[in-house]
Amino acid sequence: QVQLVESGGGLVQAGGSLRLSCAASGLTFALYTMGWFRQAPGREREFVAAATESGDSSSYADSVKGRFTISRDNAKNTVYLQMNSLKPEDTAVYSCGAYFGATMPLVPNYYPYRGQGTQVSVSS
Repeated sequence: QVQLVESGGGLVQAGGSLRLSCAASGLTFALYTMGWFRQAPGREREFVAAATESGDSSSYADSVKGRFTISRDNAKNTVYLQMNSLKPEDTAVYSCGAYFGATMPLVPNYYPYRGQGTQVSVSS
């Protein structure tokens, strides 16, 4: 059974930083592209970032480029999202997803495995 468990969310002031983690089990982690998504109240889930199986390639939403960094540790079956210069509009539930293969889908629903998410709140 595939499980993705996020952690690291919390409340932070604008301009601050958080590092999210997503621990995966039940799958061969090194064969999966990993993605991060977020969903704010009243809005659809949106793509944030993705990294290919090896971590050599990554993709970011325009809204987070230059502020967020995705990385992964295949030995620990974990993907991270370092979030810097946080803004109130980054407030959302952040979740991770796993996609088998080398491509990086930008549509959250293309990832068949997703975690429950962790809340990130940024105050002004």
